Amino acid sequence: MSQIAQQINTIKSQLPDHVTLVAVSKTKPVADLMEAYNAGQRIFGENKIQEMTDKWEEMPKDIQWHMIGHVQTNKVKFMAEYVSLIHGVDSLKLLQEINKQAQKHNRVIDCLLQIYIAEEESKFGLDEEELSDILNSDELKSMNNIKIVGLMGMATFTDNHNQIKKEFDNLKSIFDKNCHLKTENCQLNTLSMGMSGDYKLAIECGSTMVRIGSSIFGTR
Repeated sequence: MSQIAQQINTIKSQLPDHVTLVAVSKTKPVADLMEAYNAGQRIFGENKIQEMTDKWEEMPKDIQWHMIGHVQTNKVKFMAEYVSLIHGVDSLKLLQEINKQAQKHNRVIDCLLQIYIAEEESKFGLDEEELSDILNSDELKSMNNIKIVGLMGMATFTDNHNQIKKEFDNLKSIFDKNCHLKTENCQLNTLSMGMSGDYKLAIECGSTMVRIGSSIFGTR
């Protein structure tokens, strides 16, 4: 068994049943992804749309492709045909573009709204007020080709366990405050937080989806 397959099996054996594993495969060659695929992995996360599209074209069609990077509105059209979940949606404008492009392919695209929880300036995301504005907006109600299925957030890049826990707890509380909102195109049931370095803590704090790259494929 390859090392990648071993890593996947080890991680999956440690994940609770309700937690989804997204194998973060950005910058990795198709051969590596196929090793993960052959070990049973079907969900892959990429952060560049062009790279993801190239891999989608080449690889088996039962894979779910997750866009986990920051999305520019002018690039949405390149993945609208096949993307399964877009993680980092951080504006109404981006949602509108996803809806427009999904409509062209007669699809409904699942989205996570990205919440800003870190104490770093470089991270993208909505604050609580902006989240509330989007979830309660008439514009959202009129979008038939997207579905908001949850929230996503990235903790500060730090070794301070307490700070990361505080940020994850904060995201979980925002999730809990809003998950009662259920409409045609909005039902929050996914909480995506946690990566290779902090996914165990994230799961303790309530995460239902973890994005793991280097622990599967090795460092970049």
